[in-house]
Amino acid sequence: MAYEDGYKDCVWLDFGMLERFMVDALVASGVPADDAKVIGDVLIESDKRGIDSHGIGRLKPIYIDRIAIGIMNPVTEIEVLKDDMTTAVLDGHNGMGHVVGKRAMEMAIDKAKTYGMGMVAVRNSNHYGIAGYYATMAVDAGMIGITGTNARPSIAPTFGVENMMGTNPLTFGIPTDEEFPFVLDCATSVTQRGKIEVYGRAGKKLPPGWVIGLDGKTRTDTQQVLKDLTTGEAALTPLGGIGEDTGGYKGFGYAMVVEILSAALQDGSFMKELNGFDADHKPIPYPLGHFFIAIDPGRFMGLEVFKRIAGTICRQIRNSKKAPGAEQIYTAGEKEHEAWEYRKVHGCPVPPSLQKMMIELRDTFGLAYDFDFERKH
Repeated sequence: MAYEDGYKDCVWLDFGMLERFMVDALVASGVPADDAKVIGDVLIESDKRGIDSHGIGRLKPIYIDRIAIGIMNPVTEIEVLKDDMTTAVLDGHNGMGHVVGKRAMEMAIDKAKTYGMGMVAVRNSNHYGIAGYYATMAVDAGMIGITGTNARPSIAPTFGVENMMGTNPLTFGIPTDEEFPFVLDCATSVTQRGKIEVYGRAGKKLPPGWVIGLDGKTRTDTQQVLKDLTTGEAALTPLGGIGEDTGGYKGFGYAMVVEILSAALQDGSFMKELNGFDADHKPIPYPLGHFFIAIDPGRFMGLEVFKRIAGTICRQIRNSKKAPGAEQIYTAGEKEHEAWEYRKVHGCPVPPSLQKMMIELRDTFGLAYDFDFERKH
């Protein structure tokens, strides 16, 4: 099948086994079992949706390795700093971002059920996986969900070359009367580091326009870019690309919106404070900020009316005139739904690099797993 062509070197593994493995590895790293299940659910949801940049590939380098070097707390202690009728502020105390994020969106949803809208801001958290997970939580509750997070600096401003802001996703989950919701989950940069890592694992060069060097020119050397993004010698370009001609100032502006809302509401850290290194270039925590909004459409003209019109808009968009040679127009969330329809039958594609990672974690923690692909290594 054409879908499989992009995964020729992968083995297809059962989602249940992968999720159990991730939970067991996290528990072995010191994460409480209930929290590990939350994290595993967020990560496996990414792989189910075909968002390979944020699933099991993030397990070791983003979470387990950071726990191991002491810059991320495996036990998450959430402090409620403020809690008013429609708003709240939480402090994650450098715990696991997924755990903090789920608690925050649950609070926002509860407030929206009572008051029609709810917003919760978070400080001192960590990487929380795919933002769409939390927006979809709201959708599942019959709500509109919105979330955003700042991140370590990687985007250069328009007419600049220095990495100043994170990839800063601004994510919306909208219920429809269709089989799947409208979920727009994307960075405010042309791409994000996770996708560059996918290119790196595949040994592919980057498309021009994704990354800019200190000389102001585009970079395509994937492996060196991954190194230079951490040293400031390369930066991601904002949505719209380099300069103003293709609208780069728009992505730059949206990235700033997310940076402000992820820091100013909660008196949190921002931009260079999220570098993850001290003055001696030793690793330190990334005190990220997030925000979560839930809106109850039932408080307007009713949930069913909202879903019908949202679904009709999606259908009319998909049925509009296509460009020559184009087979389909997609609305946000549709490709992820198609990925799940395929993957729920065939499993999750795991490339050789992640197979080796699984073996390494299994052996490091003494986990009881016998992988079918192991004989290849």
